[in-house]
Amino acid sequence: MTLANGRRLLAIPGPSAVPDAVLRAMHRAAPDIYQGELPDMMPGLVTDLRAVARTAGHVAIYIANGHGAWEAALANVLAPGDAVLVPATGRFGHGWAEMAAGLGAAPEVLDFGKRSAIDPAQVALRLSQDRAHRIRAVLAVHVDTSTGVRNDIAALRAVLDDLGHPALLMVDCIASLGSDPFEMDGWGADVVVTASQKGLMTPPGLGLVFFNDRADARRGDLRVSRYWDWRPRARPEQFYQYFGGTAPTHHLYGLRAALDLMMAEGVEAIWQRHAVLARAVWAAFDAWGQGGPLELNVPDPGQRSHAVTAVRTGGDLGARLRQWTDERAGVTLGIGLGMVPPGDPGAGGFFRIGHMGHVNAHMVLGTLGAIQAGLVALDIPHGQGALEAAAQVCATA
Repeated sequence: MTLANGRRLLAIPGPSAVPDAVLRAMHRAAPDIYQGELPDMMPGLVTDLRAVARTAGHVAIYIANGHGAWEAALANVLAPGDAVLVPATGRFGHGWAEMAAGLGAAPEVLDFGKRSAIDPAQVALRLSQDRAHRIRAVLAVHVDTSTGVRNDIAALRAVLDDLGHPALLMVDCIASLGSDPFEMDGWGADVVVTASQKGLMTPPGLGLVFFNDRADARRGDLRVSRYWDWRPRARPEQFYQYFGGTAPTHHLYGLRAALDLMMAEGVEAIWQRHAVLARAVWAAFDAWGQGGPLELNVPDPGQRSHAVTAVRTGGDLGARLRQWTDERAGVTLGIGLGMVPPGDPGAGGFFRIGHMGHVNAHMVLGTLGAIQAGLVALDIPHGQGALEAAAQVCATA
């Protein structure tokens, strides 16, 4: 017998659940791309994107996923041979470094492992050795989706400022924007990349790059491909220049609806909601871990994302639990991405829960309830009181 029939719950860390209002906005006939409501809504859409990223800077929109946003950001500020420093705390830090290498830059990775955040002191030590200022940029991932580690971006800016180092601070906020607190201008980021499919609650397909005047000036005479060039997108003279060609029409309607929801709730309230729901998840796993192998990947709560939680189970328990919740309870959990090399038999010993974007208490508590049922059904040892602990967090928020 299965209890999975009914509306399924997607609890992976992106693409995240899409609100009905966004789906309704996208379910429409193709619009006129030359005049009328679509071109008219772009200034307001850009203004609200700036409000989410907490910046007065520029916004460039690409028809791309997060990897496209990575490349767009790099292409506008780096030349072949430029050195970049990449403090990595998971698969996506390494991925951005690989993207930079593919463009001809020379990335240097400082690997901080998969369970703890960037150590600003180690970054400071490396930058202090760069007396010729060959390092053109520091590429940091705010929240690495693979590990659930959240990094202190303001601390990295402080390192650069204290040393007087001119490197740009470039930040991947793909997993965090709209879920974890982030202040582009307040924390001193020069370039920020994100995508539509996580905290922005819109289907995959839009890559976003925010940048300030300092980053734009750094470009100098760098030759940038016509498509990746952020300048016409950020300062369009005609509507099509926002997108380098035909607009992603239905995604724009969806994003407009998502931003309407976010503006109505308020950015700070969104951050608070995610913080409470994340603590509920952590409380459940702390209880389960008292009597079994389940363990949160990031030991320090201050270094955990409010958008995604990575869990260690050992053996193949993570894979077995994911299969049970998907097939028997209608809840899809995330795979343990990047925790071990591809093909490693230990890959089944991890899973992730996405609690980002369009998520509330009953969705999180329902996910935790399905996990509890799976632990019982599969006879996986676990401590007691997990659901009560999660409910207590929600009840006292």
